[in-house]
Amino acid sequence: VQLQAFGGGSVQAGGSLRLSCIASGSIVSINVMGWYRQYPGKERELVATANIPGDTNYSDSVKGRFTVSRDVDKNAVYLQMESLKPEDTAVYYCNADLLDYEIIRRTVWGQGTQVTVSS
Repeated sequence: VQLQAFGGGSVQAGGSLRLSCIASGSIVSINVMGWYRQYPGKERELVATANIPGDTNYSDSVKGRFTVSRDVDKNAVYLQMESLKPEDTAVYYCNADLLDYEIIRRTVWGQGTQVTVSS
């Protein structure tokens, strides 16, 4: 099972970016998908998650600016980021809590994608 993320880049403050992440491999079901970010020298922190019933969860720092969504059929999760701030500059990681063909529950991480917001 692997997650592949797309869509990072550089943008001016106030701009927008959209991140995408697709899970592939021996997947039976995915319970939660989401996004985390990591600043240099810091622990990875929650940005936003979305579970199967459609519930979403956001860190206070991104509420009202970021929107997480899922496409269950495509095993995909998206993060629409609006009104970006320089403090959003970080490496963003997608994450999935899933059940694989061996009926083992796994937490899988995608490769990071850099988001840089300039002032």
